[in-house]
Amino acid sequence: MDDILQTAFKVLHEETSELYLSGNVAEVVNIDSLEFHREYVSKNLPVIIRGGCSKWPATRKWNAQYFRQAIPNKTVTVAVTPNGYADGITKDKHGIDYFVMPSEVQTTMDKFLDMLEDKRDNYIPYIQRQNSNLTEDFKELLQDIDFDVEFASRAFNKKPDAINFWMGDKRAVTSMHKDPYENIYCVIDGYKEFILIPPTDLPYVPYKKYKQAVFKYNNGWAVEPLGCGSGLPWICIDPLSPDTLNYPQFLKAHRYKIRLNKGDCLYLPSLWFHHVTQSHGCIAVNYWYDMEFDIKYCYFRMLEKLCGQY
Repeated sequence: MDDILQTAFKVLHEETSELYLSGNVAEVVNIDSLEFHREYVSKNLPVIIRGGCSKWPATRKWNAQYFRQAIPNKTVTVAVTPNGYADGITKDKHGIDYFVMPSEVQTTMDKFLDMLEDKRDNYIPYIQRQNSNLTEDFKELLQDIDFDVEFASRAFNKKPDAINFWMGDKRAVTSMHKDPYENIYCVIDGYKEFILIPPTDLPYVPYKKYKQAVFKYNNGWAVEPLGCGSGLPWICIDPLSPDTLNYPQFLKAHRYKIRLNKGDCLYLPSLWFHHVTQSHGCIAVNYWYDMEFDIKYCYFRMLEKLCGQY
């Protein structure tokens, strides 16, 4: 059975390399909903829209100085970690790996910006609350963006399910994962760097199950186990420094490295693996549209089963 599976994975890799994937992520300057759907959404392929949000008022206005003037006393929820990895794998003091969630603190925008400027060792802040925090927590800023990304909403035939605001330290890293959303990611200030891997490369993206924990600070950082569940499946390789000795199959994965500059947008298709780093104080907005649970999703679920993941 293992030989049959490996042969099937090899065929999938060869066919996707020749028929589905290209050497680079496509880039466009302008795009309409028909082209967007035909060339990218229907094929589950990413595309960079250079300057896609460059005309928004936000890209002209938003920065630390503007926020200090416009919303200095705004209450914000900040994820804080000692190592920059919120929702990622970290060892505790005994050397045991956990999937660790960040400590969350309530503070003002002014104090959050002070934290960014201080660049304190082992105290790395990031506004990353993914509850449509732009519409829920930053209503004052909504006038500066397109509430509805027209070409995307037309192509998906729906409105965004969530609009999120991101701002953080350059040391803050989003570990590799996938989302069940169609994602329009817009950089308002600074830059973001992505590593993308297509969902068809799941056989080469290693997972392990990890017990969950949370970072706690009390005169020093600690990893506090939550003691719930049998373990969370999470990607166990760092694409910035991959352990190919223990995971040699990862070398077969198609990896795309891209940079989004100020004013650029990325269409990140549902179920694509992505890892994200950023410049210091980078500001971004992303739009999550519910994915269609169609035949592509069914194929991916079958692939998960064949890879022994769930």
